[in-house]
Formats: sequence, structure tokens, C-alpha cells
Amino acid sequence: MNRRMRIAHVIAQLDMGGLEKLLVEFARHADRDRFDLRFVSLSTRGTLANDIEEHDWPVVAMQERPDGLRPGLVLRLANLFRRWKVDLVHTHNIKAHLYGAPAARLGGIPALVQTRHGQAVYAGCRSLTAFRLASLVTDQVVCVSLDSKRLAARVGVASRKLRCVWNGIDLARFACTGPHRGGPVVTVARLSPEKDIQNLIRAAALVSEVQPSFQLRIAGAGPCLEELQRLSSDLCLSDRVHFLGEVRDVPGLLAQASLFVLPSLTEGVSLTLLEAMAVGLPVVATAVGGNREVVLDNDTGHLVPAGDPQSLAAAIIGILADPERGRVMGERGRQRVEEHFDVRNMVRQYEEIYTRILMRASRKRVLCR
Repeated sequence: MNRRMRIAHVIAQLDMGGLEKLLVEFARHADRDRFDLRFVSLSTRGTLANDIEEHDWPVVAMQERPDGLRPGLVLRLANLFRRWKVDLVHTHNIKAHLYGAPAARLGGIPALVQTRHGQAVYAGCRSLTAFRLASLVTDQVVCVSLDSKRLAARVGVASRKLRCVWNGIDLARFACTGPHRGGPVVTVARLSPEKDIQNLIRAAALVSEVQPSFQLRIAGAGPCLEELQRLSSDLCLSDRVHFLGEVRDVPGLLAQASLFVLPSLTEGVSLTLLEAMAVGLPVVATAVGGNREVVLDNDTGHLVPAGDPQSLAAAIIGILADPERGRVMGERGRQRVEEHFDVRNMVRQYEEIYTRILMRASRKRVLCR
């Protein structure tokens, strides 16, 4: 192509979250000599649109309500893609894919990429069927973990269309300070059912019995906040468990911690888990989804069964009782992130996918003339 390739990223919303933070990384680290980016939120601008626009890429919010099916949105997106003269549409997760895929084809866009960021564990049969059908007109379906790739193949996505690209973080933003001896245990997560923070609070009650100075800090917001606060109060943990709400300075929070815990029931490749390892913290995570590809058990941290507060508490106690072992785990975790989860490498892999697909589309157009 004799001009920059124009890529339109489509996402359901731009509020704070792992997927949404990744969109900011695409904006920050794009190869500006080769690519021209656009960003579309199907709903509102959220909290992160300004962060994207700081990198001089436009953001459009379609202002659609989250409930129900909106066929008119497909037409609006198709018109937007045509007006922007988009070369490739990149949709993120199922909802954006279900609208973005038909809009891209209706708008005559020659290339379409979809990223499946999570495991879609809670997706219903109808959503998964629609995802599979939309994948028929998609050039590449990227999964953020090998586990997610297997699940996508299981619901019927053609193996030749599947590719795994691990998530990455900007290591320059996370100094490797190592665990802060005597510091609190920390988790950073959306307070939603799949993160299973209640399991961590129940484990905190067990840890408190043998660690008198134990403190837990929970960063994040979400629909389960009040329920989790009640559970903490019921377990007499109000002086030990602290809810911080949304935290913008995550590196600063992690630098104060002795240990990071992620108790999820399902997970793709968690950015907060990578961030904790980048700071040099030992980690305890549940053995689900992409966690098993990020954490090396008994090396960079511990993997425990999901929904098991006793196992979670035992792993936390074991690391807190041996600070030197925790320090070594943290060092190995930082090294693992440096080797496999650098965001610049992630963005370059996506840009290679864009280039390959667009070159193939260009050859097809030449042959059809």
C-alpha cells in the first residue's frame, strides 16, 4: 500500500478494565509510520477515551444502550467505516464482533480481525452461535491465551483462522521494586462475580488467624462492592480488608505490597497479574484460563484451585512466612514478563497480522480485475 494502513478498533465500552487499558496501549505503541488508528466505542466515551486521544487518535462513541439488539447500529458503523476509508476493522470481544463484523462487510472493508480477550465462560448458547457465524466472515480470530484458543476451536471457529497472541504490558511503567516486607497483600480487579473476590475475603479470615499483622487492599469497583463489604464486616475483617475503589496509580499501589493475589473463576491473560509480576511481586493465582500460562507454579508464585479459600490461604501464608522465597519468586516473575509479555512485542504481532491480511486482500483484488 502506498499510504498508512487505517485500522478501526471497535469495543463495547471504554471504562476502566483490562481490555480497555489494552486499547490505550495500542494507541501508545502503534507504528505511526505504517498505521493510522481510529477507535469506536459502541456505548459512551467512558473513562479512557481521553487517554487514547492524548496520543492523537480519534475516538467516536456510538451512544447505544447496552440492552437489546440494535440492527441500526450495523448500518451506522458501516457508514462510519466508509467515511473513514478504513482498510481493516479490529473488533474486541463478542459484542463488538457481532456488530463490527457485518458492518465491516456491509461497508466493503477488505479485512477483519477479532480478538477474544476472555474465556466467554458466561456467554450463552445464542451469543456463542452468533460469534461462530460472525467468525465465518472474519480473516483472523486472535485469542489472548492458548486456553482461549482451544475454547474458540471447541465452539466451531476454524483452526486455520485462530492465532494466539499473549497480552502485554508496558514494562517501562513498572519499576522492579520487589516485595515490600510487611506490606499488605493486594489485588486489583473489577468487583464482578467472575473475579470471585469473596473467595479472597474468606481466605483473608483464615490468614488473619495466623498472621496478626495481615492487611488486604482491594483495588477496583464493580457490582459486587456492597456484597463484598458486607461479607468483610460479617467476618469481622473491617480493620484488615480495605476497599480502595478505582486506583489510577497501580504501580504505586503494587510497590507497597508484599504479595499479589488473583482469585478469579475465569481469566484470559490478566494485565494486573502481569503488572504485579513486573514490579517483582510473588503472586498467588487460581489455576484457570491464561493464569496457567502466565504463572509458573512454585517458581514465580503459586497456582491454587478456584473457589477454595483454604488452598488460597495456605499459599498466601506460605509466601508471607518466607520473605526471601517471595523475593526470589518476584525476581523470576519480572524476568518472565520481560521475556514473554512486553506490550511492544504484542502490538508488533498484531501489526504483522494486519499487514499479512491486507497484503492478501490486495492480491485478491488484483486477481479479480
